[in-house]
Amino acid sequence: MRRNTRKRSNTARRMVGAAAALAVGAGGLIAANIYASAGETTQGSQNRTEAAATTSTVDCPDVGQKLTSVPAQAKAQVDKELALLDKQVSEAYQRLSTSQRAIQQDPNFAQNAIVGPLKDKRKATIDRIVIAIGRVGAKPQGLDALAACTLRATGDKPAAGQAGNNQGGNNQGGNNQGGNNTNAAQTNGPVAADFVDITKVKPNVSTQRSSAGASKGVFTTKCGVNKNKLHNSDNVIVAPGVTNGAHHVHDYVGNQDNDAFSSDQDFAKARTSCQNQGDKSSYYWPVLRLQDGTKEVDADKLGGGAEGNVGRILTARSSTLTFVGNPRGKVVAMPKFLRIITGDAKAFTNGPGNANASWSCTGFENKVQLKDKYPLCPAGSDVVRTFKYQSCWDGKNIDSANHRTHVAFADANGNCPAGFKAIPQLVHRMVYDVDAPSVKDNGKTRPFFALDGFPEQGHKPITDHDDFINVFDAKLATKVAECINTGRKCT
Repeated sequence: MRRNTRKRSNTARRMVGAAAALAVGAGGLIAANIYASAGETTQGSQNRTEAAATTSTVDCPDVGQKLTSVPAQAKAQVDKELALLDKQVSEAYQRLSTSQRAIQQDPNFAQNAIVGPLKDKRKATIDRIVIAIGRVGAKPQGLDALAACTLRATGDKPAAGQAGNNQGGNNQGGNNQGGNNTNAAQTNGPVAADFVDITKVKPNVSTQRSSAGASKGVFTTKCGVNKNKLHNSDNVIVAPGVTNGAHHVHDYVGNQDNDAFSSDQDFAKARTSCQNQGDKSSYYWPVLRLQDGTKEVDADKLGGGAEGNVGRILTARSSTLTFVGNPRGKVVAMPKFLRIITGDAKAFTNGPGNANASWSCTGFENKVQLKDKYPLCPAGSDVVRTFKYQSCWDGKNIDSANHRTHVAFADANGNCPAGFKAIPQLVHRMVYDVDAPSVKDNGKTRPFFALDGFPEQGHKPITDHDDFINVFDAKLATKVAECINTGRKCT
């Protein structure tokens, strides 16, 4: 394990150095006139006032989701270029969040100084992706059209007195950089409108019927709740070899050697937090934070406070990992090192197509599941996050270029797409002991909670996601499938 220690130490030094180099305030969704033009009329002035009453973010097409095929020889470079695109958007968003004064003084500033240069950077990066793929295969077409970004109104209204992410006078984890960030307009989320009283939501959960041939067993693996605080802002699935590839912090359970530089061989040799030592799988998800003014250990680092992820990291009270069957038939064992991402960390700007967030409260899970709101739970009830993973596999690949097309969800009747095989479905449920925030005073009495995310996504609940790398040994993989197919309950 000495290799891991050195690896993480070097990674930490790079993160601290990068954070020092990026001497800007944490991203704040900016209340600014991004729509004004030269020579605007009185009507234009009114529009500016209306625009200033809402917040804005950087909205860029997701290039990675358009790449359905990348030759193996080009994968390493393409992954690094895709990670660079994310970094460019993050930096542009931070520039936006600290430029309110300049934007107010010059209506063309945002376009000329932020959006235009971002397009140029993205075009150069996309060109390198096309060239890398073209060297060993057919060049992808139409990617140039994805270079341009827009500034999009979020619909959120900034709360009065919420400047600099300074809720109730608390500097949330350095997100106001010691008060030096005089241009920051407000917190980059969440806002009161992101929460809903779950007792006022109509029931929306339906049950699925199973056929006679269904595989009804359940296998449970117990891997803890990350009490040892294994955290980083890498993502070895999406951005292998890139430090801070996620731009937000993950909790990890299971495999204890998961960062951007971990290989399949590293996973196979590593320790695991799972009680069953045959399960060295990696389970990881964005942390949930309480925005109570706590200065976390990553308050000034990229992935943490330097990118708008602020407050105290909450450890789940419980984390349950179960594998269930298919309502129409038997399942096959999952291949070793299969990678699955469920949900979309960019769903706020990408749209809900790949979103798979499910928020609820204990006592309400069988009635209400929320996709785009955080729940306000009544007294005695806790916040619940649940993920039901894709349960169909193409039978060949452990990953795909966009990390999605090698797996799929079954349809409403439990049927897999043509050519796909049913596999055990991972269901991950987490419970958090966190009080409902006081939305009427914008979290001043009881602070907001929010998941970590890419800076430009505004900590929206719809961006929740979960990641899984299967590292079951052969014996356990067979046991899981047999348990499920024979209708037993196993651990």
